[in-house]
Amino acid sequence: MTSKTNHALQSSLANFDNADGELKVADRLITEIAGEAGTPFYLYDRASLHKRYHQLRQALPADLNICYAVKANPNNSIIRELDALYDGLDIASKGEMMRALDAGSTADRMSFAGPGKSADELKFAIENDIGAISVESAREIDHIRQICQDNNKQVNILVRVNPAFELSSSGMKMGGGPKQFGIDSELVPELIKSLVDDRYLRFHGIHIFAGSQNLSAESIADSFDNILRYAQTLRVDTGVPLPIINMGGGFGIPYIAKATPLDLQAVGLHLSRILQSYRTELPETSFKIELGRYIVGECGIYVSRVLYRKVSRGETFLVTDGGLHHHLAASGNLGQKMVHRPMPITVANKLDHPLEHVNLVGPLCTPLDTFGMRMELPTANEGDLIAVFNSGAYGYSASPLGFLSHNHPKEIIL
Repeated sequence: MTSKTNHALQSSLANFDNADGELKVADRLITEIAGEAGTPFYLYDRASLHKRYHQLRQALPADLNICYAVKANPNNSIIRELDALYDGLDIASKGEMMRALDAGSTADRMSFAGPGKSADELKFAIENDIGAISVESAREIDHIRQICQDNNKQVNILVRVNPAFELSSSGMKMGGGPKQFGIDSELVPELIKSLVDDRYLRFHGIHIFAGSQNLSAESIADSFDNILRYAQTLRVDTGVPLPIINMGGGFGIPYIAKATPLDLQAVGLHLSRILQSYRTELPETSFKIELGRYIVGECGIYVSRVLYRKVSRGETFLVTDGGLHHHLAASGNLGQKMVHRPMPITVANKLDHPLEHVNLVGPLCTPLDTFGMRMELPTANEGDLIAVFNSGAYGYSASPLGFLSHNHPKEIIL
């Protein structure tokens, strides 16, 4: 069978070993792991986490703080591993903060963002002396001030800015135009000046996150340049120092066949040049980025087993014991665009077998439970193992695990 090059799959396979046609992770064959754990399961490779950390530290400026966004994967073992490597944790809920504390982190290493923080969440963060809260509305500031006053506490705050620009080429736009995220950039100067002498709120800087899942080094660089240009203007207009600028992240990984990996070296060169050009105007500033998907996405594999091989009106179906209830993104997000552009997937114990066109589906009673239709896979039979790569981020915790009341998949880190 003649097939087009699947760049994303090639990139994923390069992260792991091929032992005579079988996937090998952490020196263990995938059939051995599946035999012990049972299927389905998520498998996270500790060596891949460390490899990515060293790639980032080698490519990016040495004085740039890199923080892990817990939302990407809040597994306790993952948090514990990454908290020891990176410069802090970005959390988006009380639950994530509790997970991070349980994993051994300390609240002063955390920054809390999100447009709808409840009074209970804010109180918990403040009582535990969180490192900073990214405020996203004037009303939130009022709530935080009242909680601090009631508890005789102070807290560091970052003003999350909704910029006038967005991150081009990104999968999700999180800035520019009307947004639930942050405070519109034109309102920020007066707000910052009003916080300078606040008794309870210590202004700590700004936070801008323009978009995510971007594979273009140039557009990421443009976004960082726009952020720092805005920050420079803000510093001049207000006369208020910016101790921290959290520039967000947006680094993407290749999910679909035609996608190629982000050129991290190019990002690093661009970012070094950009930071150097603004350091004179922002001498008191510490620069920070937050990454989630890029840190953990490629370390994870979702593994299921073929239950049935059947033919319906000339088309072959592989029915597996895992589906959208475990891995919503891989199934196309309830019928959205990825259903026709499957993630990097292969038959993990038959990597070198001839390819065939099949429909790969899950066990659920819905036509939406598909991993790919008429996709190319190595020839598989009942009992073979299906591996969905790039499953380390927004997998287990971002899926409707209770749908149809199937068992939850295990999570394994090796």
